[in-house]
Amino acid sequence: MPDRPGKRPLGIFGGTFDPVHFGHLRLAEEAADSLELAGVRWIPAGQPALRASPQVTARQRLAMVRLAIADNPLFTIDAAEVEADRPSYTVPTLERLRQVDQCGRQQPLVLLIGADAFAGLPGWHRWRSLFDLAHLAVAQRPGFSIDSACLPAELASCYRDRFSASPATLAKSPAGRIVTFTMTQLAISATGIRGLLAKGSSPRYLLPDKVIAYIRTEHLYPEY
Repeated sequence: MPDRPGKRPLGIFGGTFDPVHFGHLRLAEEAADSLELAGVRWIPAGQPALRASPQVTARQRLAMVRLAIADNPLFTIDAAEVEADRPSYTVPTLERLRQVDQCGRQQPLVLLIGADAFAGLPGWHRWRSLFDLAHLAVAQRPGFSIDSACLPAELASCYRDRFSASPATLAKSPAGRIVTFTMTQLAISATGIRGLLAKGSSPRYLLPDKVIAYIRTEHLYPEY
């Protein structure tokens, strides 16, 4: 039976994207495919709460994401966190999306995160409330699965209670489950790219050409 309109889960992908690169793009693409998502909404952080201030402005990071995702009809962008000009926290962001004029209460939402970020979840603002607002989909390396024994005790218990081996469960409720998906490992990081740019080295093939052109035009990173 085909899904009812609006029933397919919507992926939510937040981050600093300083700068956005092919690792980000591949994660979103493989999540959309593996989890049968209706699409992925990218939400660049205005002022990241858990890391140092980015080297470039929030609006410049937003512009880079717009360029990077422009050719993919599955990807959309949400600029609200950038426009809010205040620290970005995931739970308030999801609460905003749950408003009637956004996604509403019944649309399944799937927060896309990496395995390292998932392991650090107890350090997030109001982290337990995440499960009232969205499912979590954790990207993992091929051949590696999440070992609950290696997680903080409170997160390990939550993982055991909420884990589902089937992505099909995401469409059955608006929030509350944890699933994993395997993504192609690309040894690319924003930190590494910034290091290359600071030395004046080429970042070609690590991020889209449109983003590289924007970085050059705007002189976004030192020495590049």
